[in-house]
Amino acid sequence: MLNPSVGTANPSASLAALWGYILPALNHIARSPTNDLEKAPSVDISYRMGIHTATYDYFTASVATAVANGREKQMVRGADLYMHLDKYFMDLVRELRLGAPEDDTTLVQYLIPCFKRYAMSAHSINRLLNYVNRHYVKRAVDEDKGWLTLSDMFHAVVKSIQEGSGREEILEKLKKKRMQELEKWGYRDGGSPEQLAQAELCAEAASPLDRVVTLEALALRRFRTEFLEPLMIAPRMKKRRAGVRHVTKHQMNPTEGRLVRAVQRVLEAQEVDEVTRRGLASDLDEMLRAVGLHGTHSFRKKLKFLARDPHDD
Repeated sequence: MLNPSVGTANPSASLAALWGYILPALNHIARSPTNDLEKAPSVDISYRMGIHTATYDYFTASVATAVANGREKQMVRGADLYMHLDKYFMDLVRELRLGAPEDDTTLVQYLIPCFKRYAMSAHSINRLLNYVNRHYVKRAVDEDKGWLTLSDMFHAVVKSIQEGSGREEILEKLKKKRMQELEKWGYRDGGSPEQLAQAELCAEAASPLDRVVTLEALALRRFRTEFLEPLMIAPRMKKRRAGVRHVTKHQMNPTEGRLVRAVQRVLEAQEVDEVTRRGLASDLDEMLRAVGLHGTHSFRKKLKFLARDPHDD
């Protein structure tokens, strides 16, 4: 996509001007038709540089204003673009959900490529607007507004802090608690920086909506809250007079949400061979992990069981 002409207008003059300048790029990345699920539609280098410059100028102008009027106004100005991006992802995901087929048997075939396309776009937008992460998100995390706050960690370790514990000892316990949280998302001590970043991305996506996270995690979190979670809500069932049908440990329960029922139909279809079945289960499990659904969730446990190769036992 080429750099749109803005004439003599300054795209960093206001939030409205900046948003109007970057929105075509966001739509091109996220909404342009493509069959390539490995790479998002590209934006011309001059347009990318223009967005970097306009975003930088917008934030540095905010800093200049904040010096005169106080830091609180700076943070509000930094939050406005972040909130616009959150709403953009929310609206985009709702559009994708509205496009989902009504038929349960085709829902899974729609969902997996839909998510891959969306996640690829989220990664590309995260890189395009990385200055938002560097300026606003990093500052918010430093001010204890990120996915894991000091309050979260302190409540977990307070019982292990003894009277007379020094500052270094307390900081070490807090650091250990943070690593324990990341281990829940697959990171292991001594892992690569890439593995650490991936685990933190999942942890960010799993956080509540009021926590400030990187733009990629912001997008993934919205996919969970606006698409997947509504599909996982169990239908309201009338009470049965007879006993409830027994469900085995790794069997899908028909009283669970639509997504669970759709997965059950696809994975139990006779025309689906074992290799395809394991691949679908693995893709679904990876999607749920990416958007912040924890591995202890019953649905993920079932998918992991279905994705395993019986020859590995």
